[in-house]
Amino acid sequence: MTVEKTDPVEVFGAGLKGRGLRGTKDLSAGEVVFAEASFAAVVFDSLSLQVCHSCFRRQVNPHRCAQCKFAHYCDRTCQRAAWDEHKKECSAIRNIGKAPNENVRLVARILWRIQKHTGLVSDSQLTTLDMLEDHLSRMTPEDLKELKADVKTFYTYWPKKSKAVGEDYVSHLFGVISCNGFTLSDQRGLQLVGIGLFPNLCLVNHDCWPNCTVILNHGDQSALDASFHSSRRIELRALEPISAGQELTVSYVDFLSVSTDRQRLLKQQYYFDCKCEHCVNGTKDELMTAVKPTEDGKQPSADVVKQLTDFSLQALVKIEAARAQGNFHEVIRICRECLEKQDPVFADTNVHVLRVLSTASEVLSFLQQFQDAARYAQRMVDGYMKLYHPNNAQLGMAIMRAGVTHWHAGLIEGAHGLICRAYGILMITHGPHHPISRDLEAMRRQTETELRMFKQNEHVYHSMREAVLTSKPMSVAGEQVQIKA
Repeated sequence: MTVEKTDPVEVFGAGLKGRGLRGTKDLSAGEVVFAEASFAAVVFDSLSLQVCHSCFRRQVNPHRCAQCKFAHYCDRTCQRAAWDEHKKECSAIRNIGKAPNENVRLVARILWRIQKHTGLVSDSQLTTLDMLEDHLSRMTPEDLKELKADVKTFYTYWPKKSKAVGEDYVSHLFGVISCNGFTLSDQRGLQLVGIGLFPNLCLVNHDCWPNCTVILNHGDQSALDASFHSSRRIELRALEPISAGQELTVSYVDFLSVSTDRQRLLKQQYYFDCKCEHCVNGTKDELMTAVKPTEDGKQPSADVVKQLTDFSLQALVKIEAARAQGNFHEVIRICRECLEKQDPVFADTNVHVLRVLSTASEVLSFLQQFQDAARYAQRMVDGYMKLYHPNNAQLGMAIMRAGVTHWHAGLIEGAHGLICRAYGILMITHGPHHPISRDLEAMRRQTETELRMFKQNEHVYHSMREAVLTSKPMSVAGEQVQIKA
C-alpha cells in the first residue's frame, strides 16, 4: 500500500520496531519523500493569545473569536477558514467556561474529525489512529496519573450532544499523542507554537543518525490536492541518497548527547530501547566527552573530569534560571566563568562546552556584543560540524545564526562563508521554497555584494557600514555620500 502514486513509500514489517516505512525507488538528498497535512492540531496553551489558531502564524494583535473568547486568528479570513474545525470546540469551551489544556483540546479535535470521516480523511492516509501505538502498558505510574487526569478533564469538556466515546479509546488517543505528537513551528520556522498529529509520519521509525528529516511547510496553495493547502503540513525529506527498499528514518531526539543519554531519553519519552548503529557502537561519544591532555601529555584524572562535569551541569542550571529572569548580564558572567574552567580540560567538541558556547553566543548577540558573540559562535559551529550529520537541520540553523552574528560584527568574509554553508544544508533539509531558505538566499546575495565591496576597498566598506548602522552621512574623499540601509 502506498501513500499516493507519486509518493515512493510503502509500509513494511520492521522486526522488533513493528511497522515502518521504506522507499520504493532510489531517492536523492533533498527530495521530498512525502507531504502530509495534519489530522488535527492545536496551539500551545502558553501561546493561545499570540498565534493564529488557523494558520499558526504569530500575530501582534490577533482577532479574537467573539463567542468562546479563546481562539485567535490573523483576521476574519483565517477565522472563516477555521470555523468548520472550531465550531464544536467553540461551543464546548463556552459550555464549561474555559479552554482545557492543549492535550485535551487535541484529543477532542481528533475525535470530532474521526466521527466526521470515520478515521480516514484521505486516500493517502496509510493507517488509522486505532492502529497507532499508545504505549499505555509501558508508562510510569506518574505518566499514567497525569493521563487519567486529562481523561477526566476530557469528559468534562466533551459535549453531551457529541457521540459518546469509551474511556479506553480516549485513553488510547492520549497515549498516541504523548508519543506521536509532532510540534509545529511558526511561519518562520523559528519557534514552536503548537502540536499536531500526522498519522503517516507516525509510521517512520527512529534512528539517531537518520536518512530523512521532517520540516513544517506552511502549505502549497498551487497543489491540486486541496489537503496540501493546509497551513499545517509536514514534509519528509531525504538527507542523503537512499536506495529503493531501504527503511526511512528520522531522529526523535537531538543527536548532541552521548548514546546512553539519548537511549535513556528515548526510553523515557517513547518507550523503546534504541539499538541504532550509533547507539550500539557509541559513535561520536568519545568526541562528545573529549578532554585535553595535561601539560605533561597525560589525560586529566577521572576525578578532575567528574568535578568539572558536575560544575558544568550546575552552571547550566544557573544559566537557565538567570535567563528565565531576564538577567542576561548574569548569564554571560556565568558562561564566561564556566568556559574559563572548562577550557584547560574539555575539548571544543565536549557537549558541556558546546552548550555553554551556544547560550553565550545567543545572549551576547541579543546584547549586541557581536564581536564576542561571533567568536563563541565560530567555536560552537566548529564543534557541531565534527558531531552532527552533515545535512542535519539543526546544524544548518546554527551555522546560519553564526553567519548572521558575524555579519552584525562586520566580519563579512566569515559571514558570507557561513551563510553559504548554511544555505547548502537548508536547501536539502527545507527546500528552496521554505521561508527560511528564502531569507537565507536574500542574505547570501547581500553578503556576496558586501564581500565584493570589501575586497575592492576595505576602508570604504567599513565606512559605509558604519554610516548605515549610525544613520549618519559618510564622507569619502571629502564628499558626502548618501547611504541607503
